[in-house]
Amino acid sequence: MRRISRVSRRTRLSQAAVAVAVVVLTAAGCGDTSNESSDGDSGSDSGSGYQGKGIGLAYDIGGKGDQSFNDAAYAGFEKARKEFKIGGNDIEPSDGESDADKVQRLTQMAKAGYNPIVGVGFIYAPAVKEVAAKYPKITFAVIDDAQVQAKNVADMVFAEEQASYLAGVAAAKASKKDHVGFIGGVDIPLIHKFEAGFVQGVESVDPKIKIEKRYLTEKPEDGGFANPSMGKEAASGQIESGADVIYHAAGLSGQGVIQEAASEKVWAIGVDSDQYKQKPLAASKDWILGSALKDVGGAVYEVAKSVVDGKPLSGEHRGDLKSGGVGFADSNPKYQAMTDVVEAVAKAKEDIVSGKVTVKTE
Repeated sequence: MRRISRVSRRTRLSQAAVAVAVVVLTAAGCGDTSNESSDGDSGSDSGSGYQGKGIGLAYDIGGKGDQSFNDAAYAGFEKARKEFKIGGNDIEPSDGESDADKVQRLTQMAKAGYNPIVGVGFIYAPAVKEVAAKYPKITFAVIDDAQVQAKNVADMVFAEEQASYLAGVAAAKASKKDHVGFIGGVDIPLIHKFEAGFVQGVESVDPKIKIEKRYLTEKPEDGGFANPSMGKEAASGQIESGADVIYHAAGLSGQGVIQEAASEKVWAIGVDSDQYKQKPLAASKDWILGSALKDVGGAVYEVAKSVVDGKPLSGEHRGDLKSGGVGFADSNPKYQAMTDVVEAVAKAKEDIVSGKVTVKTE
């Protein structure tokens, strides 16, 4: 682990409205709320013999409304629910919750008959491991973690470093000051992958480009993925230092990064979802160069489809550039007009897919 005291390496501050859920999941004191949909609860309309109550989705820190990681999961949840005509229950995390709270949340969904049940984020791995062992006939999935090894658990992971490499190439080519920035939400191995790919991508264009790096918090529970104000302050510092393109991997906190970048008329690069298309960021979208995509929604959808089809996924499933599991969004017309940037990103993607370039994960 990198030392916190190295200020030159990164400075710390101690995935913007979170959609409010409306149904209390349990009176046991967990503090969870849920948004339960009754459409097709029996599953009989799917035509596949599926008899579960629907798909259960437990959000990561930041909850629904982060315009990034959690919202990508929600998109997959909604697609599966509508396409297969099944019910669904998506549940918000509570502030300062413990692993025991997550266990209780997943257990309540399992008892209610939801199948599959998806934990959005690596923080759900311990809870999924415990609850899946008690409900072997239900399929569970964890997004962004591959540690849980069980026949009824699907580990849905991604090559985040590859998408981040493309973000690095785009940032380096678009920068007029040869000075770019990276802001990570929390100083953990998963986010190190984003940084590693980004740095390698930047340096593939020009190793002399200056790269600012900053992590918002040491631990997820300290708000690094859920505090736009932290993101805004970090972006402000990097812009003041001279960065004119900033890439964030900070969940809900990234909204602050994007908004600050736009207010100062410098480029921001989003993450996980195509943030150029997110309505809450409409006022800032002209300054969203692109987004490093991770098909979290596709992963949620595929898990649900596998269960409805009677062939539930199990084991590790990794999305990369070759499979389309990660990528780089080019929705902004201003980006599309930068032909040299577009061509460089396309060439970088080709080199990664062909195996000519191997992207580092740390």
